[in-house]
Amino acid sequence: MTPDITDLLLKDILPALRLAPEAAARATFAGENRLPSCFPVTELAAAAIGAACLSVADLLEQDGSVLPVTVDHRLASLWFRFSIRPQGWTLPAAWDAIAGDYRTRDGWIKIHTNAVHHKRAALSVLGNVTTREAVAKAVTGWNGDELEQAIVAAGGCAARLRSRLEWENHPQGRAVSREPLILCDRRGSYVGPVWRPDRKRPLAGLRVLDLTRILAGPVATRFLAGWGAQVLRIDPPGWEEPVVAPDVTLGKRCARLDLHDAGDRAVFERLLSRADILVHGYRADALECLGYGADERQAIRPGLVDVSLNAYGHSGPWAHRRGFDSLVQFSSGIAASGMVWRGSDVPVSLPVQALDHATGYLMAAAAVRGIAARLRGEPTTRFRLSLARTAELLFAYAGEYAGDDPGEAGPVDCSKHPEMTAWGPALRLRPPATVGDMKMQWISPAVPLGSGTAEWVDDK
Repeated sequence: MTPDITDLLLKDILPALRLAPEAAARATFAGENRLPSCFPVTELAAAAIGAACLSVADLLEQDGSVLPVTVDHRLASLWFRFSIRPQGWTLPAAWDAIAGDYRTRDGWIKIHTNAVHHKRAALSVLGNVTTREAVAKAVTGWNGDELEQAIVAAGGCAARLRSRLEWENHPQGRAVSREPLILCDRRGSYVGPVWRPDRKRPLAGLRVLDLTRILAGPVATRFLAGWGAQVLRIDPPGWEEPVVAPDVTLGKRCARLDLHDAGDRAVFERLLSRADILVHGYRADALECLGYGADERQAIRPGLVDVSLNAYGHSGPWAHRRGFDSLVQFSSGIAASGMVWRGSDVPVSLPVQALDHATGYLMAAAAVRGIAARLRGEPTTRFRLSLARTAELLFAYAGEYAGDDPGEAGPVDCSKHPEMTAWGPALRLRPPATVGDMKMQWISPAVPLGSGTAEWVDDK
């Protein structure tokens, strides 16, 4: 294990959160297991979780106390997979039958079809074929760039395999490299009741409105719920995440609203007017097109801490492009670098969706920093992050990281008490970090999307 890499990554992250560099000295990293890769995946996991926990510690330290943070490398790696272990039932397959990597005429492309409308769009470009074999045959007749653009133009999601050098020379790669890890805008002043952190449940009393989907945003709000925040997730009618919902809805309430419907818009605006934090992961222009741009959100809720995620960055020609972790890995050179590292003739992605998970913890850290700024009377803050910019952290430390894979979670890694989810009993991984003598704890089990009502608990 090379704990120095974790420390270096943490020191790279802290300035983006406006935390003093010496805060890194309060974080301790334990454990020896690591995920094998040519990138420091385990170290990124521990550093991102550590940064989020240091943000919580800093919130509590405003009274003069100093709280240490401890992160377990093994548990951090396991949380970057799945945190839930079903007992007597199984999760659905992680990928749609069509999703995956295909050879084009001049290389490779990844097609993402887990969402029904994305699948429909991709298959419409390929001649409405219906089997994986037929898709593979159709793809071989295309050049990668042309097929990527055709699928994206049709409303689908795809990424051609690019080398690191190709990405560095690509207009979007150049744009992302110029962005900070966390973009921060200061605007407006908070108007509302005075809130103070709780010494046992630091974020208790904060309301978090969650407009996120697979996967970074839900990871962020799961972290906030673990420290006591009231998280209300809102999804549109018909949207489902059968694979990850049991993993990421822990501690949350989930409801549905159609923001094209006047009545539901009124409900949404009422919820937003009482929220402390908004976390959203739609494409950069999506809320603006619905009439809820950044200025409109602040008008509804002055002082709102506003945290957003985009796949490919917030500037450049792809700023509004649909994307997922696996696609960004293909675009940015990660999968091509893995291919060279392993000496493989097929793309080699990261062993986990590390861009999603790491960015999720950075989003949570940003949200907590926004609340801390509010307590100091500073202008409220809008934070913007992207999967592509998080990828740049990994490339700064690319190398040889093969080691002792943590393997699957065992009984010692899980809580002793079963979690009674809506799908059946399950074991949940132990929290991967502590702040002082505190650990994350969730007061309610995972629930299906849309299973609750669109209201704050204290409004009932």
